Amino acid sequence: MRILYFGTYERDYPRNAQVIAALRGAGVEVSERHISVWEGSRHNWSAGVGTAARLALAETRLFRRPREEFDALIVGYPGHLDLTAARRAAHGKPVVFNPLVSLYDTFVGDRGRFEPSSPAGRALKAIDRRALRGADLVVADTRANAGFFATLGGIRREKIEVCFVGAEERVFSPGWRPVQPFRAVFVGKLIPLHGIAVVLEGARIAADLKFRIVGSGQLEPLLRGGLPNVEHVPWVDYEQLPRELHGAGCALGIFGTSEKASRVIPNKVFQALACGVPVITADTPAARELLADDESALLVPPGDPPALAAAIRRLAGDPGLAQRLAEGGLHAYRACASQHVLGERWRALIEGLLG
Repeated sequence: MRILYFGTYERDYPRNAQVIAALRGAGVEVSERHISVWEGSRHNWSAGVGTAARLALAETRLFRRPREEFDALIVGYPGHLDLTAARRAAHGKPVVFNPLVSLYDTFVGDRGRFEPSSPAGRALKAIDRRALRGADLVVADTRANAGFFATLGGIRREKIEVCFVGAEERVFSPGWRPVQPFRAVFVGKLIPLHGIAVVLEGARIAADLKFRIVGSGQLEPLLRGGLPNVEHVPWVDYEQLPRELHGAGCALGIFGTSEKASRVIPNKVFQALACGVPVITADTPAARELLADDESALLVPPGDPPALAAAIRRLAGDPGLAQRLAEGGLHAYRACASQHVLGERWRALIEGLLG
């Protein structure tokens, strides 16, 4: 089977890199038709005249008929504007859309950059709907998100399949050996989805424990002034993230209270699980698709700093529990979200289209 991975997708973003690696691991021949737009900065979702011009040029180039031979085409993330060009390039062959997120949900519902009824809000929703409707198959990252995409796009739920995000196993592998003193590690963008305000308040409550926050973004001003038990590192190279995780007492997931936060399992949770690190994250419908409380992770109510602080204290004081959760989380990852499992899943979905 031959797949063309297509569009203005962010080439190094974990969802894209992991899907390509998983497919190749499953014996699928993957070629790429990629026009760079979003690469080149830490905050790749930048807008402006320069980005708009690059995007317009990229879409023009994508309209050219591809030279590669392929059986099906996958539009990578973020490729919401690439579907028209993808249908032309596919020339009747199946088109699969790997959206990961809704643009409307991200910038209106979660980050609050635009009002729902504003011109920008309406435009983002229209882009989402057109992209979701333009594919023969949409692959969501959770069942919760699949239901949301079906409603947003006005499409049948049967047109949407689910494949977890997983982790790039060339980078993330078991090796957890927590250092002392115990340290809770948060890795990710400082955006409302991740609930950094909840983490900071949890750190204030658990003032006797150490926290390390790795990341930057919209809510970075919340860290100004700081807490004596919180260390902030704005940036760590992707390849160095396992080192951060392997020495952590626990890895912190997301704790936001938005609707989007309830529907996603972020990259960093899969990465921590793949590294065999005990995870604490919000108890959401999406998390429950993979994790069981007190077996493969500690699940706490979203937006609840005291509950988060209590869970971190519990892990810090019970090495046996930490070891059991590390093993349970790694087992859940290997059973449901390993590169091998996801490669076979992606291959089967595409074979179903071709069949």
